[in-house]
Amino acid sequence: MTAGPRGHVPLIYLIAGEPSGDLLAARLMVALRDQTGGEVRFAGIGGEAMREQGLDSLFPQSDLAVMGLAEVVPRIPAILRRLRQTVEDILHQGPDAVVTVDSWGFTGRVAKRLKKSGSTIPRIHYVAPMVWAWKEKRVHQLAARVDRLLCLLPEEPGYFTKVGLNAVHVGHAVLESGADRGDGTAFRRRHGIPDEAPLLCVLPGSRHSETSRLLPVFSQTAELLVRTHPGLRLVVPTVDTVAGDVEAWSWPVPATLVRGAAARYDAFAASDCALAASGTVALELALAGTPTVIGYRLNALTGLIAKRLLKIRYVCLVNLLVDRPVVPELLLDDCRPDLLAGQVADLMDNEAARARQKKGAAEALARLGLGGDSPSRRAAREILTVINGRRMT
Repeated sequence: MTAGPRGHVPLIYLIAGEPSGDLLAARLMVALRDQTGGEVRFAGIGGEAMREQGLDSLFPQSDLAVMGLAEVVPRIPAILRRLRQTVEDILHQGPDAVVTVDSWGFTGRVAKRLKKSGSTIPRIHYVAPMVWAWKEKRVHQLAARVDRLLCLLPEEPGYFTKVGLNAVHVGHAVLESGADRGDGTAFRRRHGIPDEAPLLCVLPGSRHSETSRLLPVFSQTAELLVRTHPGLRLVVPTVDTVAGDVEAWSWPVPATLVRGAAARYDAFAASDCALAASGTVALELALAGTPTVIGYRLNALTGLIAKRLLKIRYVCLVNLLVDRPVVPELLLDDCRPDLLAGQVADLMDNEAARARQKKGAAEALARLGLGGDSPSRRAAREILTVINGRRMT
């Protein structure tokens, strides 16, 4: 796509409400620039990865990175203010398309208000809500609010096309993240970590509600592990939304904190094992070939609701894709230091267990389309097709 008639350079308004969406949107920005020869402009809301691509975020992404009923309720007034601010900014700027990335609780409300306002700006949502896991009736909600849906998983479009929504599979952009290209040897040398030292990568989440619950548990897990693994070292990658929490934490064993995607992927390559919150990072670790244990806790009320509503056996996408427990998941009441330490120790010490997980992770990544066309390029093509179609009408 070129700049268009009379030199018009399209403006795309991007909204990513949390760090995983920030990474997807940043890669999308790169693909859109590539396919337009740089003739594209961006506005919206995002985090550090989108900022690196030149986005001047309307407000900090951390204002939206909230999860769980008990966590969201106290923040409702502030979130509603941000919602009004976002819609007003979109209507003022008049972009060629609004692309919302994940975070449907917020982005779905933006789409609803734009439609109610009478706006004809195309609304494209990237990352389908997991209607196959819970709340399948949301397919009607999406069909009423957005014009096109870009899905990460191959089975997802069918849930939405049956209710008339134009939904397409573009693939998961984690496949192009570079998580498999980290330099572990250089990382250990750079941070003075001996080659023989056992190294655990600790990833306690990207929301305050996650770090507040997982930092103590993961820290106690490390304290148990160092008893059986002398010389244990930690590496703790973090992101803007929770950097303050993580940097202020006191670890019981030597810990190296890093920021940025390149350092994170080097840390993955250097580590013998990872202990991570559930989320997109599990796919990044799978791509890096780093054996992983997932731990996750919720507020008691949110956890009770999740138990009643979820229709899936696993929460880790690697396990969901192959429909078996490739990656150990210790959730809610099972997310305990003793159980986590046992699983981590097994992966650190048992080569057969490591090999089984790597084999299963490779199967999951193949199902996502590893080795095919870039997901971000596919997504960019869909967005530009929508913009071109609008100009032709």
